[in-house]
Amino acid sequence: MLTRKQMDLLEFIQKRMQRDGVPPSFDEMKEALDLRSKSGIHRLITALEERGFIRRLAHRARAIEIVKLPEALGGAPQGFTPKVIDGDRPDSKPAGAMPVAGMHVVELPVMGRIAAGVPIAAINEVSHHVAVPGGMVGTGGDHYALEVKGDSMIEAGINDGDVVVIRETSTADNGDIVVALVEDQEATLKRFYRRGESIALEAANPAYETRVLPSNKVKVQGRLVGLIRTY
Repeated sequence: MLTRKQMDLLEFIQKRMQRDGVPPSFDEMKEALDLRSKSGIHRLITALEERGFIRRLAHRARAIEIVKLPEALGGAPQGFTPKVIDGDRPDSKPAGAMPVAGMHVVELPVMGRIAAGVPIAAINEVSHHVAVPGGMVGTGGDHYALEVKGDSMIEAGINDGDVVVIRETSTADNGDIVVALVEDQEATLKRFYRRGESIALEAANPAYETRVLPSNKVKVQGRLVGLIRTY
């Protein structure tokens, strides 16, 4: 049996992972639950971990895995498949789907590296392909993968060397993690915020400043829906 606060936190984590593909920060959890300090979030996280609903991954900033969900959140006592990332659910059928060892997977092109730090040159060439679970890309839309270079998104659980799965789109909502093309020359992975006639590209690492650019200087190339990590 979970307390109301524990249930609220688990539901918030689940929704943010479904929306963004990565867990929320402790500050976001604190604000969502209207707590005064992050110590309260630490206690709730520990309680959920002790009860077997989540798992914290060692040596990874903010990496949280949902192991199971209570029935009140649509889960069941058994049969829930744990996922670090629960991807987006687009509307149409993806290309490249194929069964492998009884599991539905999709092969996506890896379009090179994307900067999670100082923007690097725009990416437009396929370096290789990677197989991802079909559930990560849902039932449609064009997707591609990028290898992350840099550490500016570590507090969003995205580390140097990770492979991110991107759904192609030219639009984004505030708070989405996007591939942004800056001045048609540089590509970077950041949180997207619209501020009047400007666009803010915000890092998830306090060592990096938020970049604010005129809206005509930024083009959204896709939105994060999943993450692949090799240990």
